[in-house]
Amino acid sequence: MAKQNFRDVQQQARQIMTTLRGGVYAPLYLLMGEEGFYTDKISNYIATHALGEGERDFNQTVVYGKDSDGAAVVSLCRRYPMMSPRQVVIVREAQSLRNFELLGHYAQQPLASTVLVICYKGKSLDKRSAVYKQLSSCAGAVVLESPSPRDYEMEGWIRELFAAYGCAIEPKAIQMLADHLGTELQKIDNEVEKLFTRLPEGTKQVTAADIEQNIGISKDFNNFELTRALSERDMARALLIVEHFAADPKDNPIPVTLATLFNHFQRIVTLGIAKWENQRQGRPALAGLSETEIARLLKLPAPFFAREYVTASANYPNAKVFTILGWLREYDMKSKGMNAGSADGGELLRELILRIATL
Repeated sequence: MAKQNFRDVQQQARQIMTTLRGGVYAPLYLLMGEEGFYTDKISNYIATHALGEGERDFNQTVVYGKDSDGAAVVSLCRRYPMMSPRQVVIVREAQSLRNFELLGHYAQQPLASTVLVICYKGKSLDKRSAVYKQLSSCAGAVVLESPSPRDYEMEGWIRELFAAYGCAIEPKAIQMLADHLGTELQKIDNEVEKLFTRLPEGTKQVTAADIEQNIGISKDFNNFELTRALSERDMARALLIVEHFAADPKDNPIPVTLATLFNHFQRIVTLGIAKWENQRQGRPALAGLSETEIARLLKLPAPFFAREYVTASANYPNAKVFTILGWLREYDMKSKGMNAGSADGGELLRELILRIATL
């Protein structure tokens, strides 16, 4: 079975939550994968809603894999609930559970009154293994595998997150959040939750200014603005942003900036190749490359951002981009302490931008 893509996982997680809110609980949940956001969201919901407050003391058990083993968990699952229609057993950090395969044996004959939640975080069970087949084939079992999202998948996720609050968010604000917080779903969710405690009640549109004022991400000095300045070859502006980063390296770590720049210039060269292919076949460089098509080709958050890459591809022929990509690899190694001398992250970034400026 192939790993699910992130979009499918979002939809499946929503379906699971809808079923849980309807009061329907499966006998077994196997929640696994690199991204732990939905594992925590689903298991925490079960922990707080599957039983009434007065039932939890006797009928809910939470164990941690490193402190337990499969035999103990199975023994817990085989107990009958006290004065309750069900009991809940939650295994956190199940990837560290000794004798994990015993859970597969239990899954072949689960107790109908037990809800077993297996939180297998940071990785996934081998789908070829006997234990996975036993767990996933348990009647009524719910299996969710959450891969880590890619950066280009964050726009839709953030937009849906705000929609759940009944609020829209402008593209630049989305980019600021994704750029500053990366693909850490829990971190973004926490920041957005705090944001809505600070915004005026009834806010229907979140702007870049809202993000700056309430989350502390500068709308003028961030990686998104740096890549835009470079796209336009506004080197004075790019250097000004780099100086801001150098003054506050904790909130602007150079590994994040280098990764953003590498991704940015990879997109530029991808568009450049598409233009070259058009010209090779005697067509205009941008033939068939509408903003929507460019956004799809480059996996951009929205067609709105395509214009920047049209400008950037005109300013950076592919030969220059290949040189820049080589420099980015070089400075990535330097940022990790290889042949960097005494230069800190701010100095390295300043040097890199100056080299790009003179290319």
